[in-house]
Amino acid sequence: MRTLIPEHYERQFFQNARSLSATGPLILSGRGQSMMERQERIVTIFGGSRCDETCTEYQQAHRLGELLAEAGYTICTGGYLGVMEAASRGAREKGGRVLGIVMNQFKSEPNRYLTDKVATEHFYERLQRLITRSVGFIALRGGMGTVTEVSLVWNKLQTRVIEPRPLVLVGESWPPVVEAWRRHLVVSEQDVSLLDFVQTPEQALSIISTKTRGVRV
Repeated sequence: MRTLIPEHYERQFFQNARSLSATGPLILSGRGQSMMERQERIVTIFGGSRCDETCTEYQQAHRLGELLAEAGYTICTGGYLGVMEAASRGAREKGGRVLGIVMNQFKSEPNRYLTDKVATEHFYERLQRLITRSVGFIALRGGMGTVTEVSLVWNKLQTRVIEPRPLVLVGESWPPVVEAWRRHLVVSEQDVSLLDFVQTPEQALSIISTKTRGVRV
């Protein structure tokens, strides 16, 4: 495992990250990153950590990882188990680059399919790293962590804190959840129009491919 890169190498993020060490992925400090170095097209995938290979969302995430890697995208996830592992695994099996935004406070080990890890100190920094440099986002079924991630991206799009980019919600669980928010909270039709609902990984890839054209981060 390589040594954590110090913060003062802020402009060298990912410059030499293509090659892996013999024992694991390259580790990078949360602050010491500039994903612009190689102009990667990064797509972040959100989803729950409590699913396994028998779950629909795990299978969908694995397929998403495959499709995105084949299309030339770099995959970014929270780095741990469940949907995060599945997407990482699918992308890695197709030779793709897989970023894991991990948190030093967590005691669990990241999944073994990452090619690079970005270490962060707290939840908000981790969320920011998952969002800031991605050209698009895909969310599968998950728990409150996934809801938090989707809500933050959605709010940033709504308030134009980030430029328009796709936020794709995969699976049958999302339409009733969002409809309940629209009915019972202050969520407008215009807010909902920022979301894309799909049922399959192939549909998600189609939206990502179309709507990320021209996105600059």
